[in-house]
Amino acid sequence: MENLHQYDVIVVGGGGAGLMAAMYASRTAKTAVISKLYPVRSHTGAAQGGIGAALGNLEEDRPEWHTFDTVKGSDYLGDQDAIEFMCNEAVQAVYDLEHMGLPFSRTADGRIAQRPFGGHTNNVTGKPVRRSCYAADRTGHMILQTLYQQCIKNQIVFYDEFQVMDVLIRDGKVAGVVAVELATGELHVFQAKAVIIATGGHGRMWEITSNAYAYTGDGAAVVARRGIPLEDMEFFQFHPTGIYKLGILITEAVRGEGGILFNAKGERFMEKYAPRIKDLASRDVVSRAMYLETRAGNDVNGQRFFYLDVTPETVNKYAELDGRTRPDGTPYRVTAEEIRSKIPDITDFCITYLGIDPTKQPIPVQPTAHYAMGGIPTNKFGEVVIDSNNTVLPGLYAAGEVACVSVHGANRLGTNSLVDLIVFGKHSGLRAAEYALGADFTPLPDDPTAFVREQIERLRNGSGKERAAQIGRELRSTMFDLVGVFRTEEGLTQAMEKIQELRARFREVRVADSGKVFNMELMQTWELGNLLDLALVTTRSALERRESRGAHARDDYPARDDVNWLKHTLAWLEGDSVRLDYKPVVITKYQPKERTY
Repeated sequence: MENLHQYDVIVVGGGGAGLMAAMYASRTAKTAVISKLYPVRSHTGAAQGGIGAALGNLEEDRPEWHTFDTVKGSDYLGDQDAIEFMCNEAVQAVYDLEHMGLPFSRTADGRIAQRPFGGHTNNVTGKPVRRSCYAADRTGHMILQTLYQQCIKNQIVFYDEFQVMDVLIRDGKVAGVVAVELATGELHVFQAKAVIIATGGHGRMWEITSNAYAYTGDGAAVVARRGIPLEDMEFFQFHPTGIYKLGILITEAVRGEGGILFNAKGERFMEKYAPRIKDLASRDVVSRAMYLETRAGNDVNGQRFFYLDVTPETVNKYAELDGRTRPDGTPYRVTAEEIRSKIPDITDFCITYLGIDPTKQPIPVQPTAHYAMGGIPTNKFGEVVIDSNNTVLPGLYAAGEVACVSVHGANRLGTNSLVDLIVFGKHSGLRAAEYALGADFTPLPDDPTAFVREQIERLRNGSGKERAAQIGRELRSTMFDLVGVFRTEEGLTQAMEKIQELRARFREVRVADSGKVFNMELMQTWELGNLLDLALVTTRSALERRESRGAHARDDYPARDDVNWLKHTLAWLEGDSVRLDYKPVVITKYQPKERTY
């Protein structure tokens, strides 16, 4: 067979989770990474504010406090055994990154600097704690560069600009993947003992999003078409501070450094919704507060945005009012130079896109679709599980945003995305390599590229009555309006009907470009199909969950319902329908209680 490659471990995706998995797998197994982008262009590079770990470099902190904050942030839907594992592992993971050469920002005495982030607290006093380890506001970028250098050092083979379009499963075991080489249009078969999916999230299905154009849910859609369920897809986080209309993220670190949110009346409105930690409440709480302020007519000029003010005058005024101090006990005061040094990229974004210097003027912000809490179900070792009994599918792993461990539950705590990809990327790599050492190659199907060819031919031979671009616009608008921060049964039902209509129209799309070399129209149209499939799963899961929990807020069911809904959703995509089942949340130390900030 032409274009046949054979490896012990194949990693699909070259972002933080994929590179971490590949680095650890390559220590004992022949490993390759397949990525539709050059790895250093992966979306991990956009992560700004930091990675959470209870180092306690500036004040007392403990992994068990990080654990509780994560459980609470998840609105008690996170699996507590996995959360405790992640938070305990986070400390060493950060030191491992430091030893690999990651240039963290430093304290005056040379230790890794830390700053406050939303929902991170001293569990004794309830006050914000400095837990986020950062490299200015380029933390994800630095992680990506550091890991890529380590992978090159380990002589890992990279197949850059290859789009994986199918995962091969035979006799209940993984056999490999099929990918198209973008430069030639040729199909390649990668036979592997173990496959790790690390393709990131699916935020491009919403109109206003912080997500890169590459975030089209490829990995989740590919496995869903092979009969593997997706978990907790109704939970998608809207970050409260995206640049107005653009969605470009203004990191939570801006509020960690003292930034304050104001409404059109000049009120610090978060005092009403989170009286103890105010602007540093968890993301779902702040996003909902902004929508409630909009409903009350308190948004700026009726245009659904608010002001984030990080000017020194405002920061210093409210630091004094809040009694905020520096680690040495002195009053917290900042200068414009200090702010620029701690958030240089954010400053550049604001100047470039808004013509605003954030040290002189407030930043217009609004909630933006940001992070998928749901995805491919796994255990804490990255092994994909395929039913409510947590049955493992031999040889298949997932890590990073595409996976649902579940450590994020109904709402991810800030900084835990980077913790997730470092910790579970590492352990999925270790477990995949261990599995590969004791396994034989599963024989390939007789015609391994058949399903991919079928998908491509369908896109090339449609009637041409519909345009993919128009379907994409309607999908994003529908999801943002009806499956956004607040949801209702009526709206979700309308969204289901619209998505079904769009999926039917998608079958009439025909790709105009018949070429093979970098046919991006073909690839982007295929990616739209992924988003349509995942939108159907997301909306159906949201329609059935009749409660409000974390990022899933129902106007018609405003209360959290632990009696009926303290459980994970499992959703199988079956043609034009979605089959649902549920499995229990793992609770160890922390019984669910009301979430207050």
